[in-house]
Amino acid sequence: MIIAVDGPTASGKGTIAAGLAKHYGLKRLDTGSLYRAVGLAVLDAGGDPADEAAAVRAAEALDLAAIDEYRIRSSEAGLAASKVAALPAVRAVLRRAQRAFAADPAGAVLDGRDIGTVICPDADVKLFVTADLAVRARRRHAELTRRGETISLAELQAQIAERDRRDMERKDSPLFQAPDARLLDTTELSVDEAVATAVALVEASRPR
Repeated sequence: MIIAVDGPTASGKGTIAAGLAKHYGLKRLDTGSLYRAVGLAVLDAGGDPADEAAAVRAAEALDLAAIDEYRIRSSEAGLAASKVAALPAVRAVLRRAQRAFAADPAGAVLDGRDIGTVICPDADVKLFVTADLAVRARRRHAELTRRGETISLAELQAQIAERDRRDMERKDSPLFQAPDARLLDTTELSVDEAVATAVALVEASRPR
């Protein structure tokens, strides 16, 4: 079974995808981490994430097993990710890696922004996870504060809104809900409630 989980920043899609993977015993790929890692690699090299040539080189050299999960969760990496994700040549490189991951007959859960629309359009189950912008900003602010990062809530909310705009307006693989995806709004849900709701949606949608 292939489960596609899409949604904007801090909507809870990663947590839900992880919960689904655990529940069904499937492997999971956070595709957003690939773009974060590429953006961070460009920054580490002293480059501009909007430079397509530099970003493509970083994408081609990306080692999925060597991604620094702590560093890619910074606000800086998030902004860089949204820039490299807007580059068609970068998306083409990473698209191959994502589809190879999803091709495993054992099944998988993939979360990102274009899983149900581009990467796995024939996924068995598709979810689109969202939440109110202010709630998403508070969630991400709490996460960054725990990391020791200092950024105002207002500034972070503006950054997330800008990333939403960039993700939805890019020409290649924009963020939107696939017509056959089930909507899951986590604004008022706890983590456990969100995962339980996701499992119920999968059970109602999965092939028998």
